[in-house]
Amino acid sequence: MTLRKLLSKFHFPAIVLALICSWGAFAREFRAADNQVADYPTVQAIEHMNKLLVERTGGRHSVKVFHSAQLGEEDETIAQTRSGAIDINRINAAPLTQLVPDLGVLTIPFLFKSIDHQHRVLDGQVGEEILARLESYGFVGLAFYDSGARSLYTTTPVRSLVDLKSLRIRVQQSELAEKMVRAMGATPVVISYGQVLTSLTSKLVDGAENNWPSYVTTNHFKAAKYYILTEHTMAPELLLMSKPAWDSLDVADRRIVKIAAMDSAMYMRTQWQAWEERSRQLAISEGITVVSEFDRQPFVDAMASIHTAAEADPRIGRMMKLIREVP
Repeated sequence: MTLRKLLSKFHFPAIVLALICSWGAFAREFRAADNQVADYPTVQAIEHMNKLLVERTGGRHSVKVFHSAQLGEEDETIAQTRSGAIDINRINAAPLTQLVPDLGVLTIPFLFKSIDHQHRVLDGQVGEEILARLESYGFVGLAFYDSGARSLYTTTPVRSLVDLKSLRIRVQQSELAEKMVRAMGATPVVISYGQVLTSLTSKLVDGAENNWPSYVTTNHFKAAKYYILTEHTMAPELLLMSKPAWDSLDVADRRIVKIAAMDSAMYMRTQWQAWEERSRQLAISEGITVVSEFDRQPFVDAMASIHTAAEADPRIGRMMKLIREVP
């Protein structure tokens, strides 16, 4: 018997009954993790989700965002989210592939034709299917956030694959990212996000790869002065909820959370575009060199073996076909 039905036996007035039921309703402050700084677009998007959640649940549910890796680096927060210690997590697709191989399709180099093409893919059937697959791994996929296009940046100029030979390039914890860098002729080095600047300044690595905002907010541009517009991957960010947190919600609240997350993703896109342009302009004003005049095709051709291997996997190959079919 529900609380409302039980109380109705005592003939409370309707308004009193409503108040008592609202007081007894489940309420929770969800803990959200993000390794980016407070004003970064992904963090701001989760804050926006919090605002929507508070409004749409009458203050019953809210989200407290722990930014700047307060709850740990990405590999640590993935495990905590899976166990339920973290309720919501904004994570890049690449490190998640270690646990969820199906996400590897989102990180395949030179698969998406453009950011607009990626949006059409993720906003459609393919995106829905990918988010749905996460549940069997202990996560609930809420939405995709933008991460722009990732390019190489180095301490020495790079205009061809020959220039990459013998260079040590930092990559995320991702087998595919390591294979990609090797295919380019460089040596991949797996280092946590928070240690990249130190590794660049100490010459432990000669470069890394990321988008414009990450390149600037981390001050990587001060150590790696050459930004090479390879735009090799466009792996999105994912907004996840732990299965225990999701299971604690009733059907109505699940819908509210899901829609608030999707609305926050649209908000994030607008924030991202503005942030990306500001970051690019700031880096250029600080004297970095943007290498855009080079033959990109050899970089694309170098990924042939990676594409062939991915296509051999029935599930990944099917998803690649669907992505390519999206106009």
